[in-house]
Amino acid sequence: MTLNEATLGEVYTIVSVNTEGDDEMESFLFSLGCYSGENITVVDKKRNLVVSIKDARYNIDPELASAIEIESK
Repeated sequence: MTLNEATLGEVYTIVSVNTEGDDEMESFLFSLGCYSGENITVVDKKRNLVVSIKDARYNIDPELASAIEIESK
C-alpha cells in the first residue's frame, strides 16, 4: 500500500520508493531519510500528510506520498 492509505499514528516500514525515474524526487525523499527499511508514521492528514521519520516531522504532498510503498510493522 502507499503512504496515502496509512492510518494515523500507526508505525509502518518503508518497502520501496517508486519515483518512476524522477531522480530529483528520489534524491529529495532520500535526504529526508525516506528509504527502504526505515520506519515512518503519519502524524496528521489534511491537504498534505505530516509524517515522522527518524524523530523529525515533514509535510509531504499526496504525489510524494503515492511514491512511498509501506507495510505494517
